Amino acid sequence: MEKHTLPHDHGEASQHLFDHLPSDDAFLTVSELFRQLGDGSRTRIFWLLCHCEECVINLSAMMNMSSPAISHHLKQLKTAGLIVSRRDGKEVYYKAADTPAATMLHTAIEALVKITCPNE
Repeated sequence: MEKHTLPHDHGEASQHLFDHLPSDDAFLTVSELFRQLGDGSRTRIFWLLCHCEECVINLSAMMNMSSPAISHHLKQLKTAGLIVSRRDGKEVYYKAADTPAATMLHTAIEALVKITCPNE
């Protein structure tokens, strides 16, 4: 890998950061994860699935949304690797994936909700 030097040396750590800058693909992956949570309904669904395993019908009732709308959001969350599913007979159950990314996003949602919600 060819090392590039910044045009101006300001005596700061910029060159070190530049030398260790993650790849464009890494930032695209992070952006995609955040994009999934750019929809309030999808964020709520993800939050629910961080706390329980649930089927589409129950999620539909919890969210006051149609089953097809819930299924659409679940597909996007699953494609992003934030949730997983399992089949039990005819029923499919969903829950948050046990991954560092899902855990971090769950923690961030919880912290941001506390910051943005008025105190009771």
